Amino acid sequence: MTRWLLTGGAGYIGAHVARALLDSGRGVVVLDDLSTGVRSRVPEGAAFVEASVLDTDAVRAALTSYDVSGVIHLAAKKAVGESVEQPLLYYRENVGGMVSLLDAMALADVSNLVYSSSAAVYGDPAWSPISEDTPCAPLSPYGETKLIGEWMVRDQARARGMSWVSLRYFNVAGAGSPDLGDTSANNLIPMVFDALDRGERPQVFGTDYPTPDGSCIRDYIHVVDLASAHVASAQLCEGGDAAAVFNVGRGIGASVWEVMAAVSEVVGRDVDAEAVGRRPGDPPELVAMVDRIRADLGWSASHDLHDMVASAWPARPNPV
Repeated sequence: MTRWLLTGGAGYIGAHVARALLDSGRGVVVLDDLSTGVRSRVPEGAAFVEASVLDTDAVRAALTSYDVSGVIHLAAKKAVGESVEQPLLYYRENVGGMVSLLDAMALADVSNLVYSSSAAVYGDPAWSPISEDTPCAPLSPYGETKLIGEWMVRDQARARGMSWVSLRYFNVAGAGSPDLGDTSANNLIPMVFDALDRGERPQVFGTDYPTPDGSCIRDYIHVVDLASAHVASAQLCEGGDAAAVFNVGRGIGASVWEVMAAVSEVVGRDVDAEAVGRRPGDPPELVAMVDRIRADLGWSASHDLHDMVASAWPARPNPV
């Protein structure tokens, strides 16, 4: 049986990826320091190692003792605003973590890697939809660390013959089950739910963008679909000589007002969203071009925006 080490596997996305890997017949070893992950999210059937990816010896020990053949690297700091306020923290955790992981993989002779990157590497591109060949110009230390991580994977792969895939996530939402909800305070749909649970009006930041309804447009991807993209990427790496970057999205944009309408439909009442001023740094439109992942992996998303909101609503952290 092929076994994969999953860093950050006790987190929101990681827990879904762990289950998808197990469902595919692969073994799973979750490595997580539980700084944001939750131990109870590690599924039955997966081994668990409590350690930081910065601990090279611990990572190496996990790779060798469990006879791991590949790594899916999710562990990272990921809040854009926090990265602006604490850039060194992000470089230490995200870039330093990648150095540590690649060192451990080389020492353990593990040569398959799927890397969790981000659409934040693109910054504010001049056009949309965005292909993988769009020039990268990240706007935050978070995006910069993700792009540096891609460079490191590519260069180490050239040096020692690794098989690798980098996945550039767009806006992840939804839940595979009520116990696996997104607890992030930085993502739109959890923010809307939190406002509703507190009896407040959700906010729409900016209504004067050059878009059909004036609000920002984003490409939302169900976390279950994202997890399946990781399994497909792992399979590609197992075939040897993979060297690929893929966008992971639906290729369909939804505006903030459209998200509010979807939430209203799911909760059964008008959420009465409030228009407020723009936030700095929000590009008008970020939508993925997904032709490459469909052609090379045979993968495409199967869940729509309503599915994401409907699955996320019962999975919110503090329902009232």
